[in-house]
Amino acid sequence: MKIRVLGSGAGGGFPQWNCNCHNCHRLRHGEMKGKARTQSSIAVSTDNKNWLLFNTSPDIRAQLEAFPAIQPKEGIRDTGIKAILLIDSQIDHTTGMLMLRESRNPLEVYCTDMVQQDLTTGFPLFTMLESYCTVNYHQIPLRGQSFTIPEIEDLRFYAHALQSKAPPYSPHRDFPHDGDNIGVVIEQISTGKKVYYAPGLGEVDRRVMETMLQVDCLLVDGTFWTDDEMCTQGISHKRAREIGHLPQSGEGGMIEMLNKVPNARKFLIHINNTNPILDEESEERKILEQNGIEVSYDGLEIDL
Repeated sequence: MKIRVLGSGAGGGFPQWNCNCHNCHRLRHGEMKGKARTQSSIAVSTDNKNWLLFNTSPDIRAQLEAFPAIQPKEGIRDTGIKAILLIDSQIDHTTGMLMLRESRNPLEVYCTDMVQQDLTTGFPLFTMLESYCTVNYHQIPLRGQSFTIPEIEDLRFYAHALQSKAPPYSPHRDFPHDGDNIGVVIEQISTGKKVYYAPGLGEVDRRVMETMLQVDCLLVDGTFWTDDEMCTQGISHKRAREIGHLPQSGEGGMIEMLNKVPNARKFLIHINNTNPILDEESEERKILEQNGIEVSYDGLEIDL
């Protein structure tokens, strides 16, 4: 199984277009050791030909151009993208579908019924795309059932609901439902190797911990270092947990949770532009390294 990190940043990417925070300012002026990042998305394949996209960020065109393996060049109009799986309906995870509107075939989109509702009402992408390539919607089961995806060979998937939030535009933003945000296990059938992808973790409950203990690789929420990160930088009054993200540091934080998982390779993804771990020479980055936690970056490839 090959996992390609197309984008490793949170909404807005890094540097964010209108942000002059400590990180964005220094990266623009060459004053920190770090990498620019587009918005969060991964691609998965077992044959390097047929690919499943997890999320479609607004940066998808640049992400695909930077990844030649996903363009097979077998026809005038062609792609290695066989399906799309959405873990939520956030703008930074779904808007890229509009960039794929020239597809010669309907987009095969796998998501929960909550996400499907959001994308036909509050942010009606599915409805808009009816005038272009159209969308074939496939409901993701959330009660432990596995599912497979045609043309995505040798992989099966398991999904469960996370304690998180729907997007700000969603009619049920303040009334969470199962399926607003999910974690997904990707299993290669022939080898038994498993990856857990959950870029929007607001809480590591019993089910999430049990899942993390059963996989070989983790790609989990790396949005914020502290709960009050955006507050202390004067960017927002909202705290990390309030908007559905578990910070890395502090009691009950992501570092503490990941230290309970001894055998998996551990990556943080969906990293906000304010997070000090973006500075590769920061004390916070050293703390992650001491705890065996890696920071994903655009173009990272993981082979299992």
